[in-house]
Parts: sequence; C-alpha cells; structure tokens
Amino acid sequence: MARGSNRRRVDRVPGERRRRFARALLRGLPTLAGLGALLLGGVLAWRLALAGDLFRIREVRFEGLARATAEELLELSPVQRGDPLLLCDTDLVAAALRRHPWIAAVEVERDLPRTLVVRVVERHAAALVDLGGLYLVDAKGEVFKRAVPGDGLDLPVIRGIAREAWVDRREEVEPLLSAALALLARWAERGLDRTEPVSEVRIDPDYGTTLWAGDDGLEVRLGHGELPEKLERLERVLSAVAADRARAQVLHLDNRRRPDWVAVRLEGRRGETDGRSAMNAAWRAKGQTDESAPERAGARGARPFRAPRQDGGRATGWPETSAPSRAR
Repeated sequence: MARGSNRRRVDRVPGERRRRFARALLRGLPTLAGLGALLLGGVLAWRLALAGDLFRIREVRFEGLARATAEELLELSPVQRGDPLLLCDTDLVAAALRRHPWIAAVEVERDLPRTLVVRVVERHAAALVDLGGLYLVDAKGEVFKRAVPGDGLDLPVIRGIAREAWVDRREEVEPLLSAALALLARWAERGLDRTEPVSEVRIDPDYGTTLWAGDDGLEVRLGHGELPEKLERLERVLSAVAADRARAQVLHLDNRRRPDWVAVRLEGRRGETDGRSAMNAAWRAKGQTDESAPERAGARGARPFRAPRQDGGRATGWPETSAPSRAR
C-alpha cells in the first residue's frame, strides 16, 4: 500500500516559501526602481522637449527649388517655424507641398535638434498646350499649370485639342497630346532643335500633324504615323537644301501613296512668292491631302524628290526642279 502519494506535503521549515519570495523581491527591486526612474525621466524629458525651445523648429531648409519659392511652400505647409520638431508629421507635410503645381515629388526629414529639411523635385515643362488658354505640360503629358507671363518660358505651343474634348473625353485626346510631345522629344533627340527650334505643333484628326520651326516659320507636314522614319528623311532633306544654298518654306512628308517622297517648296526669287502662296491656298481651299504634292510640285517653286542617301555627295538625291529623282 502506497502511503507517501496520499499525504499532504508539509514544509519542513515553516515560512520558507515566504522567505524565498521576499529574497527574490529584494534582488529585483533595484531593477524595477531603475526601470521606473527611466520611465519617469523619459516622460519628463518628453514634456520638456515639447514645452521648451530645444526641439522647436527654428529653420525649414528647402533643397532643389528653381521655380517654386520657399515662401509659397511655407504657405502650403501645415508645419511652421516654432512648432515642435518631434511632433512633425513628415508625410502630411510632403502631401501638402505636392499641391504646388511645380512640385513633382517631396521628401521631408527631421534634422535634430531644430531643422526641418525639405527636398523637392520640380516638374520640367516640355511645351505649352492650348486648351482655351495656354497651359504648361510636362514630358509625361501631365497638364499641371496655367501659363502666366512670370513663368518666363520660351516653349513650343501644341494646338488642335479643344477644351471641351479635354474635359469630357480626356482618355480619347490624351494620346494626341502624348504623340505631339513624343514628336518634340524626337525632334530634340535628333538635334533638329539646334538649327530649327519648333515654335508650334498642330494636331488635326484628318490631316495629321503639322509643325512650324525656325525663325522663318518653316512648315513641316508630317501627316500620320512613321514618325522616326519621317524625321530621318527630314534631316537629310534639310541638309540637302542647305547644301544647295536654298531655304525651304514648306516640306511635305505626308504622302501616303509614296511615303519615301518629300515635296519641298523653296523660297524663290522676288516675284515668285505670290504664286507659291496661291498654290498653298488652293491646296487648303480644296481640302486635298498632300498625296498630290509630288505630282504638282514641279511648278511655282516647289521641288519633289526622294530623301537623299547619306553617301557624302552633295548631288545625291537632290533632283532637278522639273521632276522627282531617285537617290543614286
């Protein structure tokens, strides 16, 4: 018969458990006191930091500003000089500053003890777009600001998009704006802007894209599609015209029947301008596409020809006035 398992356990030494607990409490008391002191000190230090001047914002430092001003951004900021730096919500400040039309991105951080640092990335206007008024648009196609004289920008103007269409059918017309911006980017990429800076791009759903460039208002009719190939032909044609000591007035690269042909109307001698102007007016009045340009361009100062090859010779691809010539 097992007797030990049913017996109640009795301490051999009365009060031993209480004494062990008291010893453990005494050993941990310094640790608890230290933690309490740290907590109390932290609370006091936090209150002192908020109530005192040690961690109050004395300077808001902006970096990356060119178009926007520090005063404009401070007006938008929910945090001002004198506010507690430790309570500053940097995400809230960044969101508020992005409301400025020139600001594309913002990064805000604290620089203890008294400085708030704001790093901004500004937008770069690529063109002006006419939407019932001139607006600035960046290279991504985002219209971000109405243009004012104080902007001091000399940019090409994109026309042909109605304000009503932009407001009511933006998804349909945004690709047109993107295509015009891509044209300007390609134009600059090929270096054409150094000799013939673009002043205006006009978008037409029927006739495609036409641009005006240079101080003399060179008109370039590009039509629809094949932009890289057309700009390559245009560059070679302009070189050939310059080599011939001539000056182009209108270039047609929108011949859908013969896409590798370019019709060029040159500035002629005195007395020829009226004829060329009349021809141009007739083309517009009849609403004809420029498919007929090569066949009709032999008269009144216009030259139809294929874009010259890059063979190094000046005569390559520069035909006689009376008929188009194939590049040799």
